Amino acid sequence: MDVTTALSLRMASLLLGGITKDSTLAVTEWFGALQAQDLNSVLWSLGVRLPGRTLPEIVAETERRDVVRTWPMRGTVHLIPSADAHWMLELTGVRALAGAAKRREFLGLSEADADRAAEILGAALKGGGRLTRSSCVAAINEGGVQVSGHLGYHLLWYASQRGITAIAPNEGSEQTFVLLDEWAQRRNTPSREDALGILARRYFRSHGPTTAKDFAGWTMLTMKDAKAGIAAAGLARVDVEGAEMWADPAALEAGPAHGWHALPGFDEYLLGYKDRSMMATPEMLKSIIPGNNGIFQPTLVRDGRVRAVWKRTVGKKAVSVVVSPLTPFTARDWADAEEALQPYGTFLGLPVTVKKLE
Repeated sequence: MDVTTALSLRMASLLLGGITKDSTLAVTEWFGALQAQDLNSVLWSLGVRLPGRTLPEIVAETERRDVVRTWPMRGTVHLIPSADAHWMLELTGVRALAGAAKRREFLGLSEADADRAAEILGAALKGGGRLTRSSCVAAINEGGVQVSGHLGYHLLWYASQRGITAIAPNEGSEQTFVLLDEWAQRRNTPSREDALGILARRYFRSHGPTTAKDFAGWTMLTMKDAKAGIAAAGLARVDVEGAEMWADPAALEAGPAHGWHALPGFDEYLLGYKDRSMMATPEMLKSIIPGNNGIFQPTLVRDGRVRAVWKRTVGKKAVSVVVSPLTPFTARDWADAEEALQPYGTFLGLPVTVKKLE
């Protein structure tokens, strides 16, 4: 298989192929996890895959408690199915937790105080409680563990990494936290072998064709566990110009996707891979991740390849978008790019105006 075909198949997988896109849960289960450290980005990641759905509608769906944000992989916030949170934290989150001791030493925090802070949060949230981030830090301080600055963030992460708390939808512009056991009213309990297979199946059906190395990088699993997951997932091996990749057989049968798409910066389209060379050149990546600082710019993608980055300014009456091409644009490209941005306006309930930065 050539790279162009593989990339078009990958784009189809990332846009859910032909499955019914009827809820945030359906999208989240398809991926297994959606990068979600930036709330606005993950909400648009959902919006791209739920055409016609508005931002308020998607936010309302996240209140149903069937999805939740926490730190299941790589020490990074993801949106995942609530019922899968516990086993994902135990399977892939444990590796990030293993490095917590070194971070505590740097911060001057004892393990006993970290555990005590988690207990304080658990007690404060018990019985359906929901506290903002600042209120959580205040509760920890009032409970006798004195924290400020980076200590507060670390302790909130630690409690969630241990499966005690999780991030609920925002209250205004501020994160809120809940007890994971109370938010996740249903709890899946696969065996370790089954869990590896579930993760592999979800990753490759939503990101494939791609490599075992990409899967291991996405999950933070060892290569041994990554290969065990692939073996259990019933995947198809694909040769892409000499590189061994894996894909969901149903996705291969469904075929590729074409066209233009306006994606947020922190989307699985780029963040779901260690190797992004199929989608963008090294020069393009310098513009997509300016300064290589981990902050990804929103992208305009055609047939799976990045063509431009875009920035938006939301006003009261319209959303203004500035498009910066990373490849030469024809008049037809400009027209297609502008059309691809219109669903974002529908999502926000505002007309979109596009400025061309040539």
